[in-house]
Amino acid sequence: MPTLTTPTPEQATFDATQFLGLAPFLRMSIAGDECTAIAQELVTRAQQNPDDAILWMNLSTVMLCLQRTDLGLTIQNQALAMQQVYTLRAAQKSAKLRLLMLMVPGTLSANVPLDCLLENSDIDLIYYYITPEAPFEAPIPEHDLLMIGISATTENLFLLQQLETVTRQWPVPVINAPECIPNSERHIASRVLQNKPGLTIAQAYPVTHGLLSAVASGQMTLSDALPGSDFPVILRPAGSHGGHGLEKITRQDELAGYLVRVGVEDYFLSKFIDYSNADGQFRKYRISLIDGKPYACHMAISSHWMVHYVNAAMYEDHKKREEEAAFLTNFHEFAARHQAALKAIYDTTQLDYVGIDCSEAPDGSLLVFEIDPAMVVHAMDLEVMFPHKQIHMNKVKTACRELLLSRAFAHADTSADALTGQE
Repeated sequence: MPTLTTPTPEQATFDATQFLGLAPFLRMSIAGDECTAIAQELVTRAQQNPDDAILWMNLSTVMLCLQRTDLGLTIQNQALAMQQVYTLRAAQKSAKLRLLMLMVPGTLSANVPLDCLLENSDIDLIYYYITPEAPFEAPIPEHDLLMIGISATTENLFLLQQLETVTRQWPVPVINAPECIPNSERHIASRVLQNKPGLTIAQAYPVTHGLLSAVASGQMTLSDALPGSDFPVILRPAGSHGGHGLEKITRQDELAGYLVRVGVEDYFLSKFIDYSNADGQFRKYRISLIDGKPYACHMAISSHWMVHYVNAAMYEDHKKREEEAAFLTNFHEFAARHQAALKAIYDTTQLDYVGIDCSEAPDGSLLVFEIDPAMVVHAMDLEVMFPHKQIHMNKVKTACRELLLSRAFAHADTSADALTGQE
């Protein structure tokens, strides 16, 4: 097959016969290309080659990027029915490391998108998709290191429990051990991180539609339903990600309208903490915690309490970008200020690699919104618009690579010493 090209601003060129992962499509989206041309081309090729699982898997990723979720998941299931293992080859010919990543079927938030951070690296990424019903049907490829790339959703908890026993006997080191990952699940994290030094996190309480309906209809007050609670609160459907269904509710009548709009059975309810600054703006930081050390990834500024980088006018407002640049440059001060809280997150979760979305509470503590190994961390923003980012994101990329290499090489040295001792 010929090389597949698509007219992005960077004139990126992709070999569609190879498994591509998420990174090239995310790069296209960030550059303003909606991936529709490549989606159409992949549809044509997949129809011509219906047994090519790699083509179908690439097409699935494109559809998920286009938010064609149901279609993307259907195509993904079709690909996984044919093939469970997909390899992203290192950009350099001779890879220094083969990293096996255990993954699950699902949306883009279901797994750690490590390829977005390890573009053009010397590490092979081997994605092995498993399910509780069929954890290891395909042969396990040779590898130097294992990473549990599965996010801590409620649906994945049983599978993670299954993996605990298996990975204790794994012949190579394990990054993000399965018994640690549930600590990053939303309501578990909000409980285990309570009362940690220098850290504030609003506890997420599970509540049912029936209970909230009773509050909305006036049969009980919010404090009756959940002692100590009062408006305003944050509500989200259980299992939701990316802000879907996440709303601030300030009054009883707003609650009634929310339940009509969202209409699921289970929710999480949290206290709303006003973290706006004196200028009325909300500032949210994304941090990577790698082997216990924090690295700044980005900062977003918005007049809305629910901050997402893509809708915070960071691309349109150069003053916001200047403030982000100052945050990244002076991140060592932020990290020192919140050293106790960041250490508490690492000590409590024991996760080797995890993302943190956070801000600063009015009392100066680190206000944590979410911790998640599957947060998207990348260095793909256009350098002409974000000249300050590359130097800082390179620190993140280097730390990630060094974590993987150091664990694998330490194991190799120990194994070699053991063999020498037996001779």
